Amino acid sequence: MLAEAMTVLAAAGGSAVVQAAGTDAWEGLRSRLARWFGRGDAAREQGELERLERSAAELEAADPGTVDRVRTRQEAVWTTRIETLLEDLADDDQRSHAADLLRQLLAEAAPAAVAETGLVSGNTFSGPTAFQAGNNNHQDVRFGPQP
Repeated sequence: MLAEAMTVLAAAGGSAVVQAAGTDAWEGLRSRLARWFGRGDAAREQGELERLERSAAELEAADPGTVDRVRTRQEAVWTTRIETLLEDLADDDQRSHAADLLRQLLAEAAPAAVAETGLVSGNTFSGPTAFQAGNNNHQDVRFGPQP
């Protein structure tokens, strides 16, 4: 069983995969994460690249009615894969080293992903409009007379 900090780190990794897929941050995160999983084994790294690509393709192909479910499932898949890798390492030193590398990888990927969330471009609005950009926002907008 992993320590709570490792479980939280794994969840952050799963979330990063889902958030980066389909963005400019994807290529960098994808290759670094595959290398992290591969741990020096080129065949294992290639397998992870393929898994990551399948995840990104599934996220991209999701229709609006299923996108939340697909995102949740993919996040859980990658969280579990990261947890499993950490659990399978031989000792606490290896686990700690792998966790440090993953933290660094996620920190390097985060600025690009965060910068993209505020990007708004090429929009045209006609008539009443409510617009919001960012993460974890809530908006309750009503146009017209109040009932």
